[in-house]
Amino acid sequence: MLDLKYVAQNFDAVLSRLQTRGGSLDLGPFKSLVSERRDLYVAMESLAARRNTANEEMKRKAKEDPAALEALRGEMRAVSQSIKEREARLKEVEEELSRILLLIPNLPHESVPVGSNEEENVQVALWGEKPNLPFTPRQHFELGERLGMLDFERAAKVSGSRFTFYKGALARMERALASFMIDVHTQKGYVELLPPYLVLRETMMGTGQLPKFEDDAFKTVGEPERFLIPTAEVPVTNYHADEILEGSQLPVRYCAFSPCFRAEAGAAGRDTRGLIRQHQFHKVELVKFSHPESSLDELEKMVDDACDILRRLGLHHRVMLLCTGDMGFASRKTYDIEVWLPGQGAYREISSCSDCGDFQARRAKIRFRAQKGDKPQLLHTLNGSGLAVGRTAIAILENYQREDGTVAIPEALRPYMGGLEELRPL
Repeated sequence: MLDLKYVAQNFDAVLSRLQTRGGSLDLGPFKSLVSERRDLYVAMESLAARRNTANEEMKRKAKEDPAALEALRGEMRAVSQSIKEREARLKEVEEELSRILLLIPNLPHESVPVGSNEEENVQVALWGEKPNLPFTPRQHFELGERLGMLDFERAAKVSGSRFTFYKGALARMERALASFMIDVHTQKGYVELLPPYLVLRETMMGTGQLPKFEDDAFKTVGEPERFLIPTAEVPVTNYHADEILEGSQLPVRYCAFSPCFRAEAGAAGRDTRGLIRQHQFHKVELVKFSHPESSLDELEKMVDDACDILRRLGLHHRVMLLCTGDMGFASRKTYDIEVWLPGQGAYREISSCSDCGDFQARRAKIRFRAQKGDKPQLLHTLNGSGLAVGRTAIAILENYQREDGTVAIPEALRPYMGGLEELRPL
């Protein structure tokens, strides 16, 4: 969340920057509440000062003037009552300000291009070339079904729409991809975590999924209420919640494989066939805790780490700098990595890497101390897919397909597949 003091002191500039994100942004009575909060503090300080003065006067009057003492006692009771009333109102005001701040997205960084939608994103890198397939390429779900390795019909029978059974060598490929990604990232210094898949409400609040996106989450019934994670970013970022790290530790880097669960409440009618938009999918997540001065550099490194997986797999892709109107809620700067899918004839997102600044750290109370004895300050958090496993499988199916319906397995992945070189029909 944004800093209350900063928003209050720079209200017009903050509002102007937030409006570049598009959509309907309503800060409600924020300005009037800030003014009332300031007035309440001033009034309470004045009343407290009067109470202290009255206490001193009462000590003097106790022996000299009993009648005046009683009058002072009456004034003290009135002052104490006024303080209590203002304290109660101050609590209400601060709760309302906090509620508003929890619904305000992060401020886009100055280097982010202003735009309203994905059409105004900026390509910043391109790797490899589109495969030259001498036949009409099929989409991944056609390939998977022809191979007998993707079963959407039985998954719908078991779980409803937007679920899939993987089968045979394609199921093995999903596991192989996750292991391959984790091995690459840990060799670069990321520490592997295997996180919980159920988290508490405050954990979802810490990374910005709640309260705004509760409709997109699956949650349990009963107490304590728990949520199925939409991404490993949630538990891994909160791994250091309410902690103070030492500056010498930064950057701290984690990678984590997990299933992800999303209700996709706002995605009705989109990508209804295949693996692109499922209620359950796998992902390898990258998370960093960085010094504020170096977080943008760490973002660039994170993007390259994610792209390295695609380079090793020989998959043509591009990197897009998202405009203000296309960024996620908690991000101040985001790059999307988009892989080419011949079957669709389009680039599709396979990773999104974001620098969240101190937005999440303020919510989750994650701080660092630059040097021993220094006052703790908020660090910066970053996260990115390294990569979405199912979408990587999609890219392999579509880019390595052959006219006869078989699919070659990229050389880098073959050691994880027991030496298997291709997918053939079951």
